[in-house]
Formats: sequence, C-alpha cells, structure tokens
Amino acid sequence: MSTFITILGTVGALVLLAGYGMVSAGKMPGKGLPYQIINFGGAFALMINSAYHSAWPSAILNVVWCGIGAIAIGRYSVRKADG
Repeated sequence: MSTFITILGTVGALVLLAGYGMVSAGKMPGKGLPYQIINFGGAFALMINSAYHSAWPSAILNVVWCGIGAIAIGRYSVRKADG
C-alpha cells in the first residue's frame, strides 16, 4: 500500500507542476475548467499521500486546495448550465 501511496503522491505533484507550467507558459488559461480539474486532481492525490504519511500541514493545505478547486469547478459548471 505504501508504494501505491508514494506513486499517487508523485503523480499528484507532477500533475500540479504540469498545470502550473502550462499556465505560466501561456499554453492553458488559468481560469479554464481543464486547469481547475488538474489542480483538484493533483491536490487530491497529494492530500491522500500527505495524510497517509501523517504530514498534516501538507494534508491540510491540500484539503483547502481541493476545496478551492471544487468551488471553482462548481462555479464553472453553473455558468455553463446557465449560459
């Protein structure tokens, strides 16, 4: 199980870095749904990894990061449904 959690955390970190890199390079808009999904997914994976390893400050940070991502995805979905 520990190996799976380590792989999950590594993938989460790579996903977050890829999203940040794409936005910074102008390859993806920071307000778009793909970026929000990338952020949510990466933060969720890191949250699991951090909690498993009892790295509570990182786990709490990623819980908040997931919450922000969930709100952004929800708002985007509502805008698409309304418009």
